[in-house]
Amino acid sequence: MLELGVNIDHVATIRQARKTYEPDPVTAAAMAEIGGADCITVHLREDRRHIIDRDVRILTDTVNIKLNLEMSIADDIVNLACETKPNQATLVPEKREEVTTEGGLDVVGNYSNIESVVKRLQDAGISVSLFLDPEEAQISAASELQVDAVELHTGQYALTSGDERQHCLQELIASGKQIVENGMTLHAGHGLNYQNVIPVAQIENMVELNIGHSIIARAVFIGLTQAVREMKDLLVIAESRS
Repeated sequence: MLELGVNIDHVATIRQARKTYEPDPVTAAAMAEIGGADCITVHLREDRRHIIDRDVRILTDTVNIKLNLEMSIADDIVNLACETKPNQATLVPEKREEVTTEGGLDVVGNYSNIESVVKRLQDAGISVSLFLDPEEAQISAASELQVDAVELHTGQYALTSGDERQHCLQELIASGKQIVENGMTLHAGHGLNYQNVIPVAQIENMVELNIGHSIIARAVFIGLTQAVREMKDLLVIAESRS
């Protein structure tokens, strides 16, 4: 069954705007579970702009479904991951000035550093995914590292429309095939929403979609549990049509 990973970073963003204790992303995780989420995703950034170490520690102890920690390869974050042992770590690129993650990880250009982090995480019993653009060379490098999964960056697909979007979709489909043929699990995420998710959800062998902003934005008006439930329903529809 296609799994929905709900990214709750934006709940923490609201909290950190006032440097207070509410809204608590731990509560958001519980509500997302009730709504049907299969995975809770959080991104522990180097500047701790939203999710903080405390959140990761508590979520590791309280989440009853898969916990996916998005992270850079910074030593302090790798150390925390190896200590708390989330079910999955997704390595992503990070620039402090960016609002959200822009583009996939450059495995080819930073192979040795990423290799050492992948080994540390896997030795700690953590499943490792890499967040990559749909590029053949990057996926081949991920395969050489023997990671467990690749999450395809769907940002370009989400930003386009018409023929350009169809072109981006075909790139995702081709990259998805390469990922699976190389023995890795296929994930995708970034910029997906209630209007554009179904074609990505229908890509053959897609296992997990990670979606955050659109769900949290809808939750402002209808509540988080219902917003998650509606996205999950779309994934069920996508599977039934594929």
